[in-house]
Amino acid sequence: MEISTEHVKSLREKTGCGMMDCKAALSEAKGDFEAAVDILRKKGVASASRRAGRVAAEGVVESYIHTGGKIGVLVEVNSESDFVARNIDFQGFVKDICLQIAASNPQYISRDEVPDGIISHESDILTTQARSEGKPEKAIEKILEGRLDKFYSEVCLLDQPFIRDPKIAIKDLLGALVAKIGENIVIRRFVRFQLGEKS
Repeated sequence: MEISTEHVKSLREKTGCGMMDCKAALSEAKGDFEAAVDILRKKGVASASRRAGRVAAEGVVESYIHTGGKIGVLVEVNSESDFVARNIDFQGFVKDICLQIAASNPQYISRDEVPDGIISHESDILTTQARSEGKPEKAIEKILEGRLDKFYSEVCLLDQPFIRDPKIAIKDLLGALVAKIGENIVIRRFVRFQLGEKS
């Protein structure tokens, strides 16, 4: 059956789970919202959102230098315990995040970090583009929403498609790891250097 984007978003807001997990749960539940919530809870994914408020002060700082030494990345990823910081899944995730940053050059970790001025400027450009394409005025808001989502998927690390599997976003990858490990995990900060680039 057809699962609407709005239905998926509502489930995501209620559970804090990733979009792909929500869509899969709704499909499994044949569109039944409450049954989908139960499916996510049984899988342990829904509990990941409740862990988001817990303090994550352990973790690692990982580095990655791209072949040839043209691109370098430093990233800090935090966990609640030193035990998890030594976990092979956690370490694999951190290495993947380094590769993601090197390959996709995000500017921010999440949408919350994008300055209002940049969002406003981008919205103006995208709205003007939609009007110049002759889009109907009543559809522009919806078109703008979709195009802003695309903008976020380019500049925000958590919204980017995972380079190893573009069908899932980094935030979904993170949510799955939190559900599996049972601790809050936070991508705290990163820096990316490219040879010859002005700071």
